[in-house]
Amino acid sequence: MTTTLPTDSRARTATPALPTAGANLALQPLPTGDARITGGFWALRQDRNGRDAIRSGYDRLDAAGNFRNLRIAAGDEQGEAVGPVFMDSDVTKWLEAVAWEYGRAPAEDLLALQREVTALYARAQAADGYVDSVQQVRGKGERYVDLQWSHELYCAGHLYQAAVAQHRATGDTGLLDVAIKNADHLVATFGDGPGQTVDVDGHPVVETGLVELYRETGTRTYLDLAHWFVDARGHGIIERAGGEPTYFSDRVPVRQATTVEGHAVRAVYLAAGAVDVAVETGDAELLAASERQFADMQATKAFITGGLGARWDREAFGDPYELPTDRGYAETCAAIGGIQWAWRLLLATGESVYADAIERLLYNAFLAGVSLAGTEYFYVNPLQHRDGAHPDENRSPAHGRRGWFDCACCPPNIMRTFASLDGYLATATDGGVQVHQYATADLGPVRVETGYPHDGRVVVTVTQDGPLALGLRIPAWSDTTTVIGPDGTTHPVPGTRHVLDRTWSAGDTVELVLDTTPHRYVADPRIDAARGQVAIERGPLVYAVEQADQHGFTVDDLTVDASAPITEERRDDLLDGVVTLRVPGSAPSRHEQAAWPYQRLDTDRTGGTDHPADATSVDDVAGSGDRATILQSVTATAVPYYAWANRGPEPMRVWIPLAR
Repeated sequence: MTTTLPTDSRARTATPALPTAGANLALQPLPTGDARITGGFWALRQDRNGRDAIRSGYDRLDAAGNFRNLRIAAGDEQGEAVGPVFMDSDVTKWLEAVAWEYGRAPAEDLLALQREVTALYARAQAADGYVDSVQQVRGKGERYVDLQWSHELYCAGHLYQAAVAQHRATGDTGLLDVAIKNADHLVATFGDGPGQTVDVDGHPVVETGLVELYRETGTRTYLDLAHWFVDARGHGIIERAGGEPTYFSDRVPVRQATTVEGHAVRAVYLAAGAVDVAVETGDAELLAASERQFADMQATKAFITGGLGARWDREAFGDPYELPTDRGYAETCAAIGGIQWAWRLLLATGESVYADAIERLLYNAFLAGVSLAGTEYFYVNPLQHRDGAHPDENRSPAHGRRGWFDCACCPPNIMRTFASLDGYLATATDGGVQVHQYATADLGPVRVETGYPHDGRVVVTVTQDGPLALGLRIPAWSDTTTVIGPDGTTHPVPGTRHVLDRTWSAGDTVELVLDTTPHRYVADPRIDAARGQVAIERGPLVYAVEQADQHGFTVDDLTVDASAPITEERRDDLLDGVVTLRVPGSAPSRHEQAAWPYQRLDTDRTGGTDHPADATSVDDVAGSGDRATILQSVTATAVPYYAWANRGPEPMRVWIPLAR
């Protein structure tokens, strides 16, 4: 194993998807090392992820048996494999996180951990390149006999992504050698040529992994196999093997599909891989299909947080507008896959709608999945948590945030996303740089300083002399945006990219002032679970009311006024510093349980009783079967949704009923 150590931590910061020079793109990622978060909101989370989560992740994987499975496969130990069939993928996602973190903040202990686990992985690999510890131990030599469930190619895909990250961030080739040997084995095994196996993995991700490996090595057969895997879906392969095709995104060929369906993480990982294939091969039909699918997902199958996956049952996208609040699944891994897909579409098309989607996913669907400390996680991210909710199975949010899971796909996925976040902030074109996500950061020829997302003021400083087309994303949610630059003040249109194309002097600044006024949102009436309710957003953040901030009423009983002013309060002492919102509303003065919780609409709402004497109208009375309860005026406090459950699994809701 050869190693070239970075001499400058900036030189190796993440570029998580790095297309070739010949790829068909509207925008390019910034060159490796040109993007670095230097302070503020995301730097705090990256620091905790690197200092605590990634380093403790080694111990978590060791305790769960992931490393032992590899040692048994390598012949270092005797015994039986433990855990799910995809245990190796948790190791490689963690290795990817280690690599990006080392590039961000080089440290000898990280390098030592990387080398130790990489060497173990290499020892476990068979002579012909096959490696999957659980299958090697449990399968007694059998391979690819139940590919819809075995996750063998899924584990390979994460191996390739980790190997590429390790090579880019540290210069090590140890894991890259393992990946190349395995990919060569796959090229020889799968396809429709003589003696090859016509099959696809039940869980996509090998497609993105193969394309990234092609980008790193230049080996065209890896790209060709990825293209074959994408086009092989939707032709009955999984169904003929006894699988249900919708669940596996195998019902319709990818280039003919009009929406996403089935298991949410599988679907978005496949979609990301399809875009990678499309841009590297010039497959315009495949790219257009992916754009169409993303648009339909956003229109009919995404929660207001950006979260993806409506059903606990099979972790699946539901039907159009099937977006339950208290039973919404919105798996953290699905948010991460959604970010990866949107990023690739942003590069391919240059359209700001994808940068807006990434922002929503990052701040709400993704960030809600990890504690403020960075070491406890949610697998599932519902939009409501009821009073008295019972913690049943391992993934239930009623347990509170957890340090690990029996199925531990989310924690190392979160780790690698934080560690590679620098690479998602900006892009480049010939003579231009485009800032998509606002964070205090160095981004090639510009430096950004901001208190975002709690503060809508962003200052961009150009750090070099000469011509530059500076593009700034104007979020769709900002009704009135002010851009103050060297040539004057402008007010660009929401949902666009504002470009300042001029010759700059080093030190020139542009001030961007975004409108973070809080607003109430209503859902499409076909989203039954949110009908008659409102959600509140301020800037890029979705808000929630959590029981810890309320006094004298439970959030389950809260109703809010449709038009009363919402006031803001900066709270630096709360939840790492947030802006809280004060929301006028009503709640019962006492909470009572009726004998029967339903009543006829054509009778008095008070259940036939006289109105209480101190009720001014029927609207002051909350019907409760055979009882009447006086409503009191209250002021609810709302906090950013991402921060809920950091004070325990308190009752919470995003969608709040409107007072009648």
